[in-house]
Amino acid sequence: MFAIFKRKSKEDKLYERYERLVLESHRLTTTSRIESEKKYVEAQEVLKQIEKLGLS
Repeated sequence: MFAIFKRKSKEDKLYERYERLVLESHRLTTTSRIESEKKYVEAQEVLKQIEKLGLS
């Protein structure tokens, strides 16, 4: 009922950031391959952080 007041966990925040980076990387593929690759690498780093949190 009061889900709007529920705080997001660090894992949820990282997952949202990961999704944004992947979408932006995909969008950039049509304009700049280099920028797209940078966003993809950044997304992979966030994914590693998510996995590290999951194992803890």
